[in-house]
Amino acid sequence: MPVLSLHDAAAFVERQRHAGRTVVFTNGVFDLLHIGHARYLKYARGLGDVLMVGVNADASVRKLGKGDDRPVTPEAERAEVLSSLACVDAVVIFTEETPEAVIERLQPDVLVKGADWEGRDIPGRESVQRRGGRVVFAPFEAGYSTTATPGPRLLSSFSSEKRKRG
Repeated sequence: MPVLSLHDAAAFVERQRHAGRTVVFTNGVFDLLHIGHARYLKYARGLGDVLMVGVNADASVRKLGKGDDRPVTPEAERAEVLSSLACVDAVVIFTEETPEAVIERLQPDVLVKGADWEGRDIPGRESVQRRGGRVVFAPFEAGYSTTATPGPRLLSSFSSEKRKRG
């Protein structure tokens, strides 16, 4: 499934819902995919029939304070990689700091966040629960974090040097 605009993502979700399918939504930066991401996405997909993934746009990632060198991978490439995964049915890129507006528009049946989000304000929670949906916390894979590893800084430096040389 290609990366969809918000308009096309809403139409996709509506078709799935009319077909009686349970739509699951999750979101994140997904910079430098690792096994924690893969397990998280497979878990999310297992909660329904269709998995829609929201990806933070590059500007959105910078607003989140992930570091000056983030994202390492541009938004279009992160979205394309995610859309190629068997457990992901569709991807939408969002420019806001949170996916709240996307969730409000798509109205998924299930909203999935990592267990590290428990006890925090969940963007889109009220919208999902208002229409009878549920919020599920996926198990957190300790030891896997793009932010906590030196890899992004190293790759960012390499990428910057490569671009300078042409």
